Amino acid sequence: MPIQQSDVVYTAVATAENGRDGRVSTDDGKLDIVVNPPKEQGGSGAGTNPEQLFAAGYSACFQGALAVVARQENADISGSTVTAHVGIGKNDEGFGLIVEIAAKIPNVDEATAKSLVEKAHQVCPYSKATRGNITVTLSV
Repeated sequence: MPIQQSDVVYTAVATAENGRDGRVSTDDGKLDIVVNPPKEQGGSGAGTNPEQLFAAGYSACFQGALAVVARQENADISGSTVTAHVGIGKNDEGFGLIVEIAAKIPNVDEATAKSLVEKAHQVCPYSKATRGNITVTLSV
């Protein structure tokens, strides 16, 4: 069920200039970066790109969801990492994204790690937002 405006506790605001070949900044000035298409897409690759920004946000959000689940399960995830691989490619409607979430959780066995990652995927806001829209695979 979607949240309502009255449920919002924080809103991030970012503005892009010149799309994928320009600049992106937040209203609070904490992020102000050049964006350029990667060389693989014919760009200069000099700046970051939307896929890297999406990967950064998704991995951080997923790590947070993993921490929530770990607390509920009394699991030790200290030293864990979450890496998001975000690919962009052509599809029938122009371009689309595909994501792989790779988690490393050194202090639990593989079965527990898989369970924690699957549960985190159910509660992570990025996972909820992408569910049914793009392919997201999970690995430990």
